[in-house]
Amino acid sequence: MTNVPPTPSSLRGAVDLSSLVDRAQRPPQGPGVPAAAAPSGPAAGAPAVGAPGDGVLSVPSLVMDVTDQSFQDIVQLSTVVPVIVDIWAEWCGPCKQLSPVLERLTEEYAGRIVLAKVDADTNPQLVQAFQAQSIPTVAAVIGGRPLGLFVGALPEAEVRDVFEQVLQAAEQNGIAGRVQVDGAIEADDAEQGEPEPEPLPPHHQAAYDAIEAGDYATAISEYRTAILQDPHDQMAVAGLAQVSLLDRLAGRTADEIRAAAGAGPSDVAAQLAVADLDISGGHVEDAFGRLLDLVPTVFGEDREALRVRLVEYFELIGAEDPRVVAARRRLANALY
Repeated sequence: MTNVPPTPSSLRGAVDLSSLVDRAQRPPQGPGVPAAAAPSGPAAGAPAVGAPGDGVLSVPSLVMDVTDQSFQDIVQLSTVVPVIVDIWAEWCGPCKQLSPVLERLTEEYAGRIVLAKVDADTNPQLVQAFQAQSIPTVAAVIGGRPLGLFVGALPEAEVRDVFEQVLQAAEQNGIAGRVQVDGAIEADDAEQGEPEPEPLPPHHQAAYDAIEAGDYATAISEYRTAILQDPHDQMAVAGLAQVSLLDRLAGRTADEIRAAAGAGPSDVAAQLAVADLDISGGHVEDAFGRLLDLVPTVFGEDREALRVRLVEYFELIGAEDPRVVAARRRLANALY
């Protein structure tokens, strides 16, 4: 169990990924090198990296999809240029905000940085190697060594600052090469006509700004307004669940929350609070089990409070997560 309540920077835009870490098949096999980088020789499906020519390395793309099996090539490439690693998933709303920013900036840096995209659902070894407890998780590989960067969706200006820091770190390690795409036109030409970054919807942006300022009440209100305008806005639904969790835990210590839950095992409010703490620390099954055990023992408003909180957790974790599927089934059996 975690003993530290979450902060906005650690939770904002992040979706729990603990189950994917648990599915990893083996731990890292060398200090500072992800497990998937251990095998020698090119892997099947690896992105082909050409030999250097005139000091410029040839690559198929500046943005590459990589897997547990093909990551060896990325490790090798990181000895020439720093590689940004984007650990994402198709079902992750914040990933859909962040990934286009990472891709756009990678293209803008015109071969000084390469972006490696890792699908968390299908590459558990890399999830474990980068210790990705939530997504999106962004890291770097410089000279074969991983470097954690940030978790969650950040504004483009902050992401740009991170890129600059990565380049500085690479230069300090003697890595200041450049790559070019096979058959690509010059970077200046490629940048012409790039579309302007798509802004966040107004209420999403307002909620995002409010979270940055620590004003959770305003963020909650903005997300609720977005949902009223579009009940199918899953990014707003997930955002509302996350900021509601932050708001409930604000101003309370983990010790205080756990002490109250231990003193009142049948106290619904106390158990809801400690379930929030469990969720914030990635202990999803503990949170689900705690509340589901209570559902058959209470009625009326207490039972409804448990149901609403569990549904909120389901939105936060993701409908297709197997833990959510099992918990939703168990909740239905308890209610009906």
